[in-house]
Amino acid sequence: MAFLDNRIPPPLVVLASGAAGWAIAELTPDLTISVTGQAALGLLVAALGVAIAASGILAFSKARTTVSPIDPGAATALVVTGIYNYTRNPMYLGMVVMLLGWTIILGHPGGLVGAALFVAYIDRFQIQPEERALQALFGDAFTAYRARVRRWI
Repeated sequence: MAFLDNRIPPPLVVLASGAAGWAIAELTPDLTISVTGQAALGLLVAALGVAIAASGILAFSKARTTVSPIDPGAATALVVTGIYNYTRNPMYLGMVVMLLGWTIILGHPGGLVGAALFVAYIDRFQIQPEERALQALFGDAFTAYRARVRRWI
C-alpha cells in the first residue's frame, strides 16, 4: 500500500474523516447527545486545533522550509523549536483536535471513529513516509530530535 504514501493531502483526509463521523451520526441518531453549550464548546476546541496547526505552519514559514505534505523530501530545514519542542506533528495534531471539536458539535461518538480513522491513515501514509524522508535528509539531527520529542503529544 506504499502507493498511498504522501498521495492524499491531509486537509482532504481530515474532511473525509469528519464526513465519516457525520455519516455515522446520521445513520445512528439514537446515540446523539445534546447539552447546553455543546456547539460553543465544540467551536472552542476546533479553534484550539486551528491554533495548534497554525503554529506549526508559522514555524515552517519562519524557517523558510516547505509546508507541502506531498513532497517531504523538499524540506530545507529541520524545525525543532516552538511547538515542535512538544510534538513532531503539530499540523496533524491540530487536525485531530479540530475533529474532536467536530465530534462535540455532532454530539455523537461516531465523530470519534472519524478522528481515529484520521490518526490511523495519517500515521501510516503521511507521517511514516515523512519521517523516512527527514531521516534521509537530516540524519543524526533527526534521530536526536525523534528521541527527544514524541510523534503526537
